[in-house]
Amino acid sequence: MEDLIVWEDRYSVGINLIDDQHKQLIQMTNDLYLACFKDSGEAKQHFINVIHNALDYIRIHFSTEEQIMEKIEYPGLAAHKKEHEKFVHQILVNAKDFEEGSHKAPAVLAKYLKDWIVSHIAVEDKQYYFFIKSHNKQV
Repeated sequence: MEDLIVWEDRYSVGINLIDDQHKQLIQMTNDLYLACFKDSGEAKQHFINVIHNALDYIRIHFSTEEQIMEKIEYPGLAAHKKEHEKFVHQILVNAKDFEEGSHKAPAVLAKYLKDWIVSHIAVEDKQYYFFIKSHNKQV
């Protein structure tokens, strides 16, 4: 089975710690996607495990990113935080849907994660990368 998303250099924000965290998020997305093809009992438990691990990891990642943005005095920090909050909310909604019996939740969440990674990491996160470069900020 092919991965849903593969790391590409265009996702890099030039900060090794953040790039490594993004790679981990991609792996979690792929794990979730692969769980959609397992039998229902195994898929359900795998989905629950991935969601719990992903939420914990996402909170750590967002905190790290936001601390870096504070340090470099990134002017887009407030808007970026709101994007992070929307993302966590959507994950929680999908998890709740799954707990309430939606069998589509893992596939919907995997697609949402893929789309978010492509748009948020490759576009939004690149903005603070460009800010760092254009203002000669140290991370």
